[in-house]
Amino acid sequence: MEKKISKGEYTKIRNDVSFRFFLLILILGVLFFLPAGTFCYWQAWIYCGILFIPMLFVFTYLLKNDPRLLERRMKMKERERPQKLFVKLSLLFFVATFVVPGLDYRFKWSHVPFVVVIIADVIVLLGYFFFFLVLKENLYASRIIEVEKGQKVISTGPYRIIRHPLYLAASLIYAFSPLALGSYWAMLPLAPLAPLIIFRILNEEKLLIRSLKGYKDYMKKVRYRLIPFVW
Repeated sequence: MEKKISKGEYTKIRNDVSFRFFLLILILGVLFFLPAGTFCYWQAWIYCGILFIPMLFVFTYLLKNDPRLLERRMKMKERERPQKLFVKLSLLFFVATFVVPGLDYRFKWSHVPFVVVIIADVIVLLGYFFFFLVLKENLYASRIIEVEKGQKVISTGPYRIIRHPLYLAASLIYAFSPLALGSYWAMLPLAPLAPLIIFRILNEEKLLIRSLKGYKDYMKKVRYRLIPFVW
């Protein structure tokens, strides 16, 4: 059982989350609208809405019900060298994926139909909802790869079907972000993320087999890592 959080710890977590939330809004605003050269980039406005409104809801829910999980989600520093490399490379491709759509909008490279943009927005929203469901199921869902004292194998909810549902949720969000932002070209910097995610999952499973009691048995029961009946 986790130690009860103090008022001081709660305040610190709340302030850190609030700061990072507004910083993310600022950063994505710059990445979207500066390359676009205008605030009339309507696809970006819709995308920001479907991203930040649910995000605010999730932050508020977790702050009230599980602030420790929020604290875990704010950890950024990986301990192992391969994962440090993953973070650096993935950050590079993430930034490129969000810069290209603005340039695409400015120079009219892509002509993504309105209905495709909206469908992609809906999938991004569903991906974030799935992300929230996974967080509710796994209170040890840290951003970094680690095994905490007292951590147990989670085999309920989405974890009954695949071993890494959090990565599936994130993959849905990022895979459909280029179309939601009205850009075909943004899929190019997104493509290298697929092998990077596979690498991260395989590396993470090595740690879990070594450090998390019962994980090897869980792997025998749940065969698929990311996509049911595929991998």
